[in-house]
Amino acid sequence: MIDLEDVEVTYGTLKALNGITCKIEGGAVGLLGPNGAGKSTLLKVLLGFVRASAGRARLFGLDLPRRALEVRQRLGYMPERDMVSPKVSAVSFLTYCGCLYGMSRVDAMERAHEVLNYVGMGENRYRKMETYSTGMCQRVKFAQALIHDPKLLLLDEPTNGLDPAGRTEMLELIRELALKRKVTILLSSHLLPDVEHACERVIMINQGRVVRDGPIRDLTVLRDGLFEVRVRDNKEAFVDALLAAGCICMDQQSGNLLVTKPESFELRSFFEIARARDTQVRHVRPVRHSLEEVFMAAIGRK
Repeated sequence: MIDLEDVEVTYGTLKALNGITCKIEGGAVGLLGPNGAGKSTLLKVLLGFVRASAGRARLFGLDLPRRALEVRQRLGYMPERDMVSPKVSAVSFLTYCGCLYGMSRVDAMERAHEVLNYVGMGENRYRKMETYSTGMCQRVKFAQALIHDPKLLLLDEPTNGLDPAGRTEMLELIRELALKRKVTILLSSHLLPDVEHACERVIMINQGRVVRDGPIRDLTVLRDGLFEVRVRDNKEAFVDALLAAGCICMDQQSGNLLVTKPESFELRSFFEIARARDTQVRHVRPVRHSLEEVFMAAIGRK
């Protein structure tokens, strides 16, 4: 779907992209980076709006920017900025978008209702868009990206302005598109929890370069000797016994214990200590590095 090889983009003396190389063949991929890292420039390259000064960019096997129009006809793009028409309804706006992609007006209106149902617009689709909340505008933007049934989606901050429930719903739609409908998705966001929720792979860029790239599960490796533990009761006695065995314990807001065990301490010892203190282990699992820790390390920050 996406094939970039040593792509460079320069604005005057500023090198916005400095040798970006990556391939995306399917699934939902998160694009992470601090402000000014080059995320927006990379999306503009993929859309054919910015010409690379060096390297090669191809989408669907088509060279950019030479065949940018063909590429844009085959992908869906949800921009970060608002792009709605205040004086028309969502149905009219999406019907117009469908006509731009070459559909007849009847087919475009039918498809508009399909995608508006999909994004949960309900009867609000008939109101003028100037009356919409930020969250409603986000849903309309998402719907217009889907109007022509693309197999590649570029999403730029898709959860901006959504309340917690709307945000979760949007991320679930993105996951479903990738997992069940086999749409390839590149999701650019500064919200790491959104990327963790919706994506299986992440590409981290900083100062115009790819600094980390891989499946999230592989990047968030297990932390040596760190476990999350919950017991039924007699928690204080359980903690005292762990401390005596050389463990370090810390309470979490969830009520679980964060336990750092010495190398000689075996996993079964949690259960043996719990039994000796007349309690039961209800939950125990190794702790992984968070995506935030991986991201901060990748961009060189503590």
